[in-house]
Amino acid sequence: MKLAAAAEQFQQELAGSRSGSAHTRTAMARDVTRLVELAGDVALAEVKPAHIRSCIAAEHRRGLAVASLKRMLSSWRKFFEGFARQQLLPSNPARDVWAPRSGKPLPKVLTPDEVAALLDKAAAAGGELGVRDAAMFELAYSSALRVSELVGIDVEDVDVRQQLVRVRHGKGGRQRLVPVGAAALAALGKWQPLRTLWCGRAAGGGALFINRRGGRLSVRTAQYRIVALAAAAGLPAKVSPHILRHSCASHLLQSSGDLRAVQEFLGHADVSSTQVYTHLDFQALAAVYDRTHPRAGRRSAGDGDN
Repeated sequence: MKLAAAAEQFQQELAGSRSGSAHTRTAMARDVTRLVELAGDVALAEVKPAHIRSCIAAEHRRGLAVASLKRMLSSWRKFFEGFARQQLLPSNPARDVWAPRSGKPLPKVLTPDEVAALLDKAAAAGGELGVRDAAMFELAYSSALRVSELVGIDVEDVDVRQQLVRVRHGKGGRQRLVPVGAAALAALGKWQPLRTLWCGRAAGGGALFINRRGGRLSVRTAQYRIVALAAAAGLPAKVSPHILRHSCASHLLQSSGDLRAVQEFLGHADVSSTQVYTHLDFQALAAVYDRTHPRAGRRSAGDGDN
């Protein structure tokens, strides 16, 4: 069944219903019509949470008030719930989708093309600083790192064989393991020999990202370097390492629609910051990463370590 046909059936049921006020039923019918306009000619069973988020984002960009977005989502949940009960849908795709908070701006993100332009500019910059910056910002985007996590990484935290990085956050030093994509691993491979020269050949450990004097790179320097790169890449707005984190999360969520996996990936510890928080099996999280991250390019288990 097509979404449009399902909407028509739902609206006919509303017209014959005495539940709620006539105004409420009219608003619900109008909201479902708008869903069809936004989602397009898709099959009902193919509608995913990512479709719903995209529709809500489009209406938010159009300037629709948060109260109207919440009402629209409520209508959509009721619409899908009936078909889910009839087992025409595996689940309600609008169930875990929420409107933006009132008065709180959405985080700024880059498009995948803008991220590619930024990272490609870093790789093409040349010179020793260019090699370091390319590795640093490939890793920041690959693993959705906070800038404090990024500069806090030590050499021993990167497991090339398992394609993982251990990151720490907060005063308590909370740790999590995060997948690393092939583009980031390749950039790190180019940076490691230069890092050894900057540190001295006897230095096998310590900070992964350092300055020319061998000291750990500061948060301020990382922020300054990405602003300079963004300007050189011709990006329209000021860019920060945290925008790379937001962008990674946004791109994963758009591709996978798996809100819980992305929350685990980001290392959110405060349950109040999310609608649903579930600790996931790490292998399931890694599978979502491999399938959806724009620059993951993960290798198969049988590939070599070079």
